[in-house]
Amino acid sequence: MKKITRLFAFAIIATVAAIAAHAEFRWGATAGVNFTNLDFKQDLLEVDKTVGPTLGVQGEMMFPGIGFGIDIGAMYSMQGATLNLGRWPIWAVDGYGKERCYLHTLSIPVDLRFKWTRMNGIEDYVAPFVFGGPVFNFTVAHNKLDAMDYAVGSIGVQAGLGFEVMRRWQIQGSYVWGMTYALKAVKLQDFSARERYWTLRATYFF
Repeated sequence: MKKITRLFAFAIIATVAAIAAHAEFRWGATAGVNFTNLDFKQDLLEVDKTVGPTLGVQGEMMFPGIGFGIDIGAMYSMQGATLNLGRWPIWAVDGYGKERCYLHTLSIPVDLRFKWTRMNGIEDYVAPFVFGGPVFNFTVAHNKLDAMDYAVGSIGVQAGLGFEVMRRWQIQGSYVWGMTYALKAVKLQDFSARERYWTLRATYFF
């Protein structure tokens, strides 16, 4: 039984390696915009969404003949929100009012994607695709807001769709659900927020 299991595992590894050896990899420059919100555990604050830029590089590896692939990116993103701290005495007593909350992050998305590539030649001009996977955010800088304690990073889950034009350009939109907290209040116990944001991006592949 162990021998059969080993042979089966070896066959799977060999098949994956053979497919990966013929995979098509490319990379390109990407830029876009984030529409970010902070979702706190308790509904105590008025939170206004913030718009910020995102730019970086994206790589794509597609497996031939099946339409499936993997993409990974490394992007600078500005995220955050505006917090109306002045409505609550616990923060108003310290002189806080309507405060901006900015996080400058290095975002690394790792997605599985499916692209429609068998459309009788139409895919040479336009090809739709869907994708999804985890996003790893690392906080590299943030604005000074002593009422909040920023996390060193956060993890989210992303899902999106887009279309490819002339095999070079990709236009895509996605939504990210934060799974871990991005910041928390200093004065209140267990009052933390996760990021929720839309991203619209355009990518040019070299």
